[in-house]
Amino acid sequence: MPKVSIDEPVSDFELPATGSKTVSLSEFKGRNVVLYFYPKDNTAGCSLEAEAFRDRQIKFKRLNTVIVGVSRDSLKSHENFRRKHAFRFDLLSDEKEVVCKLFRVIKMKNMYGRKIRGIERSTFLIDAEGVLRREWRKVAVKGHVDAVLNAIKALH
Repeated sequence: MPKVSIDEPVSDFELPATGSKTVSLSEFKGRNVVLYFYPKDNTAGCSLEAEAFRDRQIKFKRLNTVIVGVSRDSLKSHENFRRKHAFRFDLLSDEKEVVCKLFRVIKMKNMYGRKIRGIERSTFLIDAEGVLRREWRKVAVKGHVDAVLNAIKALH
């Protein structure tokens, strides 16, 4: 599967999702997609980021945009995370790192002085035609969701 590039169509993919379903990129054709990758369910930064998306979800919906979160956590972990924070968007489980590799978000990171392999917090904006329009890597949570909203507004 080829890697993603700005202004190029994103290859279709399919992953298991919360709500006992499978989600594919192609089912969102006609809507913008915010695909955000985060390291781990129920951690401080990941909770804050997801809550920011949740709290602005109506604004995204008005801009014909779907929010989808992705991590390597299990569906069981995702279901608990989603329920605990009342998220109304799907979380996808990429335990085999297929989509993580497509978007090149697996990186070596420093965790308390140790090198570990994990997801680098990243967000991708895919337009209604399935073309990658923007990417944010090494995301700092504060202000990020508003930056994504502004980028979607600029598409129109």
